[in-house]
Amino acid sequence: MIDWSLYLVTDKKALKGISLLKAVEEALKGGVTVLQYREKMASTGAMVEEAMALRDLCRSFNVPFLVNDRLDVVMAVDADGVHLGQDDMPPPIARRILGPGKIIGLTVHNERELSLAHELLDVIDYVSFAPVFPTSTKPDHKTPLGIEGVARLASLSRLPSVAIGGIKEQHLELLAKTGIRGICVVSAILGSEDPQKVSKRFITLWKQKKI
Repeated sequence: MIDWSLYLVTDKKALKGISLLKAVEEALKGGVTVLQYREKMASTGAMVEEAMALRDLCRSFNVPFLVNDRLDVVMAVDADGVHLGQDDMPPPIARRILGPGKIIGLTVHNERELSLAHELLDVIDYVSFAPVFPTSTKPDHKTPLGIEGVARLASLSRLPSVAIGGIKEQHLELLAKTGIRGICVVSAILGSEDPQKVSKRFITLWKQKKI
């Protein structure tokens, strides 16, 4: 059973004078439960090298390691799975390529996309509702869902769900009541001066609010 509580998505642009590997290590020490490697600019060779290092880190903490979009990188480093957007590889094809043992996640922005995801219950392992709030991480994002939108989608979802987009500490109490399994965080952790401390605070607060 995967613990989706604190799902970290990487973004080098958010880093504050620290390497990605070091920031992720500190975040894992703080309690991150899932890691997704998202890299849009690097060469394939550089991605494979970085993904291998992150995969090894995650394995040392017994945390699932996912790769955004790139099935070739997933296969090259034997990652635990892939996270797909609506414009990425269709999930059924990704499943056929990766086989039954890998995790496949899908970003969902609205009820229509969630309904289509429900047609793939034998293919998809979880969904991510996006974005909750406006975020600079993805400036071309869809219309924010807000807390009420997340709650609506969570109430309809037949798949484990997480939420991403501009989530900060002050949002945890309301998000914990929506029915999602966890929160996805990028800059709130990676852009902090102390990723370990922030991760520990997030996971502690989240689990307290979920009780």
